[in-house]
Amino acid sequence: MRYEREDIESALSVLRSGGVLVYPTDTVWGVGCDATNAAAVAKVYALKRRVDSKSMLVLVDSVARLERYVEVPDAAWQLLEAVSSDSTDETCMPEQRPLTIIYPGAHGLAPNLPAEDGSVGVRVTNEVFSQTLCRRLGRPIVSTSANVSGCPTARYYGEIAEEILAGADYVCRYRREDTTPHAPSSIIKVGSKNEITIIRP
Repeated sequence: MRYEREDIESALSVLRSGGVLVYPTDTVWGVGCDATNAAAVAKVYALKRRVDSKSMLVLVDSVARLERYVEVPDAAWQLLEAVSSDSTDETCMPEQRPLTIIYPGAHGLAPNLPAEDGSVGVRVTNEVFSQTLCRRLGRPIVSTSANVSGCPTARYYGEIAEEILAGADYVCRYRREDTTPHAPSSIIKVGSKNEITIIRP
């Protein structure tokens, strides 16, 4: 499955202008924006009907970009190395669920994005479309599930609520026809002293 260049360009135009995007990721479809733009982040909270005291996850295209925005404790490096050998398949099989790590010491992101303790969940995506978006934008992209807060997560495009689709500035075309059920990532929180907490197995 290949994405269209025009789809990427349209998505980038929305991200660069502070808009909100509905797009496919390495897990479920996400609602996203430029993670360094506070006004754009506020729009995502509003669309999701989610209080801004609850932080949202972000995607980056590489470990090099990850280091620009968070403190990476030794234990997190070990987790990153453990998942770095995963394939770069365009789909996420249950046995290959991507890993989101919650890092301490977030910096350079929109101030309304990290949690109250200054931490933020970040995932290095290997999925071709979302990775290209992150790389071309040159900044992290918010990646929160494409559903109203408290409602079931959409496992594929056809399950996304019309309210979410209508409220976005652009809805990507790539993978709309894919009806493979996808699952959210695993989440592990790593503290500055290498404390590990499993948030979602």
